[in-house]
Amino acid sequence: MLEGTSSFWYNGRYLKEKRIDMTQIIDGKALAAKLQGQLAEKTARLKEETALVPGLVVILVGDNPASQVYVRNKERSALAAGFRSEVVRVPDTITQAELLDLVAKYNQDPAWHGILVQLPLPKHIDEEAVLLAIDPEKDVDGFHPLNMGRLWSGHPVMIPSTPAGIMEMFHAYGIDLEGKNAVVIGRSNIVGKPMAQLLLAKNATVTLTHSRTHNLAKVAAKADILVVAIGRAKFVTPDFVKPGAVVIDVGMNRDENGKLCGDVDYEAVAPLASHITPVPGGVGPMTITMLMEQTYQAALRTLDRKFSK
Repeated sequence: MLEGTSSFWYNGRYLKEKRIDMTQIIDGKALAAKLQGQLAEKTARLKEETALVPGLVVILVGDNPASQVYVRNKERSALAAGFRSEVVRVPDTITQAELLDLVAKYNQDPAWHGILVQLPLPKHIDEEAVLLAIDPEKDVDGFHPLNMGRLWSGHPVMIPSTPAGIMEMFHAYGIDLEGKNAVVIGRSNIVGKPMAQLLLAKNATVTLTHSRTHNLAKVAAKADILVVAIGRAKFVTPDFVKPGAVVIDVGMNRDENGKLCGDVDYEAVAPLASHITPVPGGVGPMTITMLMEQTYQAALRTLDRKFSK
């Protein structure tokens, strides 16, 4: 990686910045495909040696178009891995009690090792109550408070899949985290908070920020590792980025022209970064792959429990 100084046009003016030649694009799509192939091989061996087939059930409430796309992708990935897969589609008029009964049914069925309830849910249903109802051993999303507590205490079992996928990217691309300054923008339970904890576990010095952080760009510009999950299109601009930083863009938005984009202004920021994830093709594919890996691991743990009795 080489560094140089040059002027470039951004937001109606020329900026003079230290730029990074040969920025490495972190190809989440290619990495996910590789891991998916390895998972299919592991699943085939598991079937042959134990007759156990990992099972993943996804419950989809209503007909939200985005949710339908996500669920189709999960089902496709599960089948490609060799899993037993079922999508349970219910109308958005389902009551909370009926949905909880449905979750309980799959909790009690040993053929299913992973249960996903696709979010968001209709307003009349308490999402937290539904997530609490999922057996923590089948909570492959990693959203149950018990699994969150395991993560915070340093004994993770089920990890939210987006942060898990990002950690896999760091490993695959040889990005050392120890002693690095890491800034996470976004404090959700799904990405921001677990991401900060995983980075801390790898001995990074972590700052967790959010939309109300004072001087956010100044804080972010100190980061060796910058993870952005704030849900605002092209929010992170060059003044947020230290030259040579690793930039991970979790966002999935539409710009003013309806084009898919992330939380990072990719074209402007990429020349400054040593590594960067694109949108699409970066973090998204890894999220689904890690869901499948956690379903596989959940199935393996049932064998451990069986033989330990």
